[in-house]
Amino acid sequence: MNRLLFEKTGDAVYLSHLDLMRLFQRAFKRAGVMVWHTQGFSPRAYVSIALPLSVGVESRCELLDFSVEDGTVDIKTLPERLNATMPDGVRVLRAYESERKIRYLTQLEAKITLEYDCGLPDGAQRAIAALFDRPELKLIKRTKRGEAEVDIKPMIFRMELRRASSQELELKCLVSAQNPGLNPQLLVAAIETQLPEFAPDFARIERIEVYEEDGTVFR
Repeated sequence: MNRLLFEKTGDAVYLSHLDLMRLFQRAFKRAGVMVWHTQGFSPRAYVSIALPLSVGVESRCELLDFSVEDGTVDIKTLPERLNATMPDGVRVLRAYESERKIRYLTQLEAKITLEYDCGLPDGAQRAIAALFDRPELKLIKRTKRGEAEVDIKPMIFRMELRRASSQELELKCLVSAQNPGLNPQLLVAAIETQLPEFAPDFARIERIEVYEEDGTVFR
């Protein structure tokens, strides 16, 4: 399987998942790479992005799988060729072959920056740390079948909270990536619903890295 490692930053975070898929489909075409197409009346270039990002979330560890129609591609020059067609904020970091299936991607590391326009409220850091130290933390989570109450605590493997500035708290976490997965946005939602007096005015989320179950970086 051919795989790309790419980043999505800056204004590009506002691209939806479908927009990003179309962007790569056009980029391959402009780079002269004949990606395998689906069959049927409306054939489309087949590309698959692991763990689709929510709109507004940055990432420096996105993964895209693709297959080439003739089975060959110059992997070494592919990042440069694709980047020549990309908008600001989307950049291919590496192209390579990998036999690791996406199902082995089990852990996600993220950084959440909580911003308070009028400065950090007294006791905010202590209260938020205590919130995520609870033995269970139940939230309403959207599923394919609707909404359900879910205890997200078993999906949080590691949590670090520090004061980044007079107006910011930085929350670094390692969470379950899939089956089941925990969207880091739910951690912000937990603060907003459980501690409304300490809800941030704005939250920035960035994916840092993805891992296998044993802690090795997934590629």
